[in-house]
Amino acid sequence: MLKSIEVSGKSEDEAIQSALDQLGLQRDEVSVEIIERAKAGFLGLKSTPAVVKVTYESDVSVSERVEKFLTGLFLRMGVSAVPEITESEGAISVNLTGEDPGVLIGRRGETLDSIQHLTNYVVNNGASGRVRVNIDTENYRERRNEALEHLAEKVAAKVVKYRRNMTLEPMNSYERHIIHTALQETANVTTYSVGTEPNRRIVVAYERKAGTSNSSTSAPTYREWR
Repeated sequence: MLKSIEVSGKSEDEAIQSALDQLGLQRDEVSVEIIERAKAGFLGLKSTPAVVKVTYESDVSVSERVEKFLTGLFLRMGVSAVPEITESEGAISVNLTGEDPGVLIGRRGETLDSIQHLTNYVVNNGASGRVRVNIDTENYRERRNEALEHLAEKVAAKVVKYRRNMTLEPMNSYERHIIHTALQETANVTTYSVGTEPNRRIVVAYERKAGTSNSSTSAPTYREWR
């Protein structure tokens, strides 16, 4: 089956290379059509990027595309890692094994999240149906979720005890969601987010509702304030 994507770049060569990087393919594996040539503009103003249409034969499975992309990515990163892929309906799970999992995880999972984001973009770019690719290593995500839930419970207990709001360290949207969800049924506690990315933080706040006692089990909602 033939598939194609359109990519822009400062030059035709840059646009072509960008498409090859996204697809994880070599130049001789695709055909290229120049949709619009790059124009420098007067004194560098109002320049127009090049746009190319790259067509390729897609006769490989999604799992094979994931493996090929990740293998090439790790080669460029200079990281020794092997993807172990499990495919299910509408989703692909990838477990990365290597000599140094910490390099793959990064600070608070930032590197692992970036690898997952890039893989999802490459696999789904130009595809007719979306496939979710979940990437983990050394069971990091489950361990991180458990640590965040424990943190949420610990902080909530202090908020209720001292009746004082507490602000957590900056977290990404996924980690904030874990905290919000963990505390959404905790009595006398509400959560909301403040700040802007990448320094957006959760505030765990004391909230005694009128007409309720300390044993109330009402479930406050959380707010993602912008």
